[in-house]
Amino acid sequence: MAQQQTTAAPGEPAAGPRGRRLGQGPGRLLLWFYGVFTVAALSRSIVQISTKFSDAPLAYVLSLAAGVVYAVITVALWRGGDQARRIALVSCSAELIGVIAVGVLTVADSSAFPDATVWSDFGVGYVFLPLILPVMGLLWLREAGRPERGTQESAAPRP
Repeated sequence: MAQQQTTAAPGEPAAGPRGRRLGQGPGRLLLWFYGVFTVAALSRSIVQISTKFSDAPLAYVLSLAAGVVYAVITVALWRGGDQARRIALVSCSAELIGVIAVGVLTVADSSAFPDATVWSDFGVGYVFLPLILPVMGLLWLREAGRPERGTQESAAPRP
C-alpha cells in the first residue's frame, strides 16, 4: 500500500500521511499553551540558575528540564507528521511522569525543594496546567493518530 504524500507550503506545519496537522484544531490551543510554557519555564529557570543556583539547584534544574520538554513538544506540534507525533507522545508521557513524580515529592517532603519548580505540587503555581496539559496533549495525539473518516487507510492493515 502506498502512503499518501503530503506537502506543506514553506513555513507551514507538515501533515502526516493521514492528512492531519498536529497544530490545527484543538492542537492549535495546545501549541499556544506549550509555546507560552516554553518561554515561561525556560526564562524563569535561566534567571534562577544564573542568579541564585546555590539556593535550590535541584528545583532550578527541574524547571529547566520542564522548559526543554515543553520546547520539544511545541516544535513537534508545529512540525506535524507521524515522526513529530511520536516525539510528542514520548515527550508528553515524560512530562506527565515528571509532573506526578515531582508533585508527589514536593508534597511528601517539601524540604527537598526550598524553591518551587514548574511542576511543584502538581503545578499549583501554574493553575495545575502542567498536570492538565500532558493529559490533553496525549488525548489529542491519540485522536490525531487515527485515520480520518472516509479514507481507505482506515480499512487497510498497517505493515
